[in-house]
Amino acid sequence: MTIVALKKLTLCGLSDEKPQVLAQLQKMGGAHLIALKEYSECDYSEKAGNAHKALKYLNLCANKRHQLNNMELFDFAKVVNEVLDIQFNNRQLTDRRDALLKRIQEIQPWGDFRLPEEGLLKLWFYIVPEHLMQKLQTVDLVWQVVHKDNLNSYVVVISDQEPPFSSMPVARTHTGKSPLSELKNELDHIELELEDLQAQRESLTRWIGLIAANLAEAEDESALDVANAITLDREGIFIIQAWVPESDLARFEQFTADFQLAVICEEPKATDKPPTLLKNTEPLAGGEDLVNFYQTPGYFTWDPSGVVFFSFAVFFAMILSDAGYAGLFAFLLAIKWRSLGKSKKRRRLRMLASITIIFSLVWGVFTASYFGYIPPKESLLGALKLVDMNDIHSMMRLSIAVGVVHIALANGVMAYQRRGKPIALASLGWLAVVIGGFIAGYATHSLLQQTGYGLLIAGSLSLLLFSSEHVIVKPADWLWRILHGLKSLSGVAGLFGDVLSYMRLFALGLASASLALAFNQYAAQVYHALPGIGLLFSILIFIAGHALNLLLCLMSGVVHGLRLNFIEFYNWSILDEGYPFKAFAKKGVE
Repeated sequence: MTIVALKKLTLCGLSDEKPQVLAQLQKMGGAHLIALKEYSECDYSEKAGNAHKALKYLNLCANKRHQLNNMELFDFAKVVNEVLDIQFNNRQLTDRRDALLKRIQEIQPWGDFRLPEEGLLKLWFYIVPEHLMQKLQTVDLVWQVVHKDNLNSYVVVISDQEPPFSSMPVARTHTGKSPLSELKNELDHIELELEDLQAQRESLTRWIGLIAANLAEAEDESALDVANAITLDREGIFIIQAWVPESDLARFEQFTADFQLAVICEEPKATDKPPTLLKNTEPLAGGEDLVNFYQTPGYFTWDPSGVVFFSFAVFFAMILSDAGYAGLFAFLLAIKWRSLGKSKKRRRLRMLASITIIFSLVWGVFTASYFGYIPPKESLLGALKLVDMNDIHSMMRLSIAVGVVHIALANGVMAYQRRGKPIALASLGWLAVVIGGFIAGYATHSLLQQTGYGLLIAGSLSLLLFSSEHVIVKPADWLWRILHGLKSLSGVAGLFGDVLSYMRLFALGLASASLALAFNQYAAQVYHALPGIGLLFSILIFIAGHALNLLLCLMSGVVHGLRLNFIEFYNWSILDEGYPFKAFAKKGVE
């Protein structure tokens, strides 16, 4: 596991040759282009974005036509635009239809009528609750009830002016000028248009395969447009800058020679911010995906993929704490094994899941829990029990020990990254403090306790003297060093909190085991309380209860297993956030 070393290449050539150079550079792949001027990516990704929208819209169509493969009859841009037009018109008509349905429902009680022409008496509409109808008897207006339901009366007032608000028991209702019959006719017309659009949509589904096949080409064209936008053109000369892997330099040197380009190759400087390209062996590449999912480490830091890979598996196993659940996960993985091998990403996930399940099985056997059932001590499975989940003090000590090892590893890695600098001693100081504090707190032998206190003192002195990179020129500079050291020592409380965070491993594991045991007891009680039919109910309780517990364990294991890596571990081992290496390369097939 490592971060691939990169070189910065600056290529110069004639502007007339720029399109050919970029096209060949994209075909060759492997270069991360550097933006030399500002641009808006959304301006150049419209074609690919529209194609994605069109493909998604067609795939959601319930009835699909036979797929055509004749490229001579297929116009990619035309088909995509037709699909998007249908989608837009469908959305507009659907909104209008919903508005009409609501409007028709509102004026249905009033009946089909047309408002009087201008200059004649006007109609004013009121929906009056039944308990307020008596107030209308005292109103000096001409009115008529045209409809009633269980709650309201629908009243029409005839007047040349709107009745004063104080004269009516409720505010008036707006019915609009369109008669009910016109609204229904418009609704029928819209329904017909929607059916026609649906027929057109179904007809265009015959191009789904060809749209998908040409989607990568559209993305390639968009990427090429972006590349043109971020490179410089000055007085007939173009300039392209890119980060390339050091191992690929020979290939790019041949490329520049073929096009007779001027080239400058530079090492990354401290002021640069190169992208991060992680390289792991295939079995551990699942950790790389986990790392990039949360936060890509900076180029000048380190690759935590391997640590995250195994520590996640350990944390998940401790939270699951049941060999029966782990065996069920293994069974589900076996069913999906072949389908998870169809792509590189899936194979990585499969390997991560395999290691996690193996760790979970081993830990579950050590805790001797099988769907909440604990075998007798004299049995083979009982004899394999090494961990008692009900021994709270021992489990708390074990969880804290795991946290100490994890955070000590983080500080050890940080010290290695800072090697050659005095501040590396500060990271070693934190390592000594966390290990010394654990030994001093839990050791029972006096020699071990003295060793713990010695580590605490040595670590504190290292933090006090080397937490700052302030250069010592005069005696007063030591004062600044010590002040920075005192500020750093205030982080002991944060260190203590981070270590205690690992107690969630014990708490969640105990909760999982307790719930499993509780569901088993409930199922047994129902079985004994209801002879005969109780067997069915107990089976249902057993299945439903363990399914719920399994779901909770899965959520807790993933969320908290990742959290301890990305929050506590990253806090002490990675200080610089980076961004992933994105190769300028073709996605389509030649």
